[in-house]
Amino acid sequence: MPDPHTASAWWASEQAKGSRSLILSSLAFSLMTVCVKQLNGRIPVAEIVLVRAIISLGLTGVSLKLAGVRPWGTAKARGLLFARGIAGSIALLCFFQAIDTLPLAAATVLQYTYPTFTALAALLLLGESLRKRIVVAVLVGWVGITFVVQPDWLTSDVRALPLIPALIGIVGALFTALAYVSVRRLSVTEHPLVIILFFPLISVPITLPWVIQAGVWPIGIEWMWLVGVGVLTQLGQVWVTDGLRCLPAARATSINYIQVIFAASWGWLWFSESISLWQIGGSGLVLIATIISLSAKK
Repeated sequence: MPDPHTASAWWASEQAKGSRSLILSSLAFSLMTVCVKQLNGRIPVAEIVLVRAIISLGLTGVSLKLAGVRPWGTAKARGLLFARGIAGSIALLCFFQAIDTLPLAAATVLQYTYPTFTALAALLLLGESLRKRIVVAVLVGWVGITFVVQPDWLTSDVRALPLIPALIGIVGALFTALAYVSVRRLSVTEHPLVIILFFPLISVPITLPWVIQAGVWPIGIEWMWLVGVGVLTQLGQVWVTDGLRCLPAARATSINYIQVIFAASWGWLWFSESISLWQIGGSGLVLIATIISLSAKK
């Protein structure tokens, strides 16, 4: 039998806290994608990002005031805070653009290459060591995700993707990785709410001109789904920022693979999407990747 004192000590450790935060963030982000799917493509991508940013600005501003935290961070970190906001905004726009122009399965595979980019960026920019278990977790998780989303080349004849949209998807994954590495570095000195603030602060001026030119006024229940996108993203950002404070970037992003299981579950329960043997096998690999990541010693 495991020692209860050892188990309770691990549960209270920074490692366990970071892991719980990352799993909760994956749950929140998966529910956010449900809200986006409910909008059914009528609302432009830039408008969804803008509404999300406005909601996040309001919630973060109130939280900063209640916590008595200065919103602009330390002077030395301001450049990196702006870089984190730019990277996150570009990543989100690229990801949604890839979804708009590529099959969803292909766009998802491209986006979920970001843990590999994160591990490499953390090695090059932060000097974090790349443990063998983390490398294995990243690779196993990527294979699992490929099985879950079932790209055409996996289950039928090979068909080439359009080059430009595919490159946009890869660029989105790269900027996602840069955003994660920036959060990891910033979390050493900056309050999590300050880090979160700069994401919507940059997203608003980036997306506002597009929305002014080609925006669509939401109707009826679309308002609820838009608010859901903003609120759930805010929760996901809070939890992922806390998780990256507690765990190395490469390990943290490998845990995020569990979001694929949440997404497959919502597809089955909410949208009556069938689950194939490929998806069951892929979900198992995602779980294995998460367990491998959690078992890696600090």
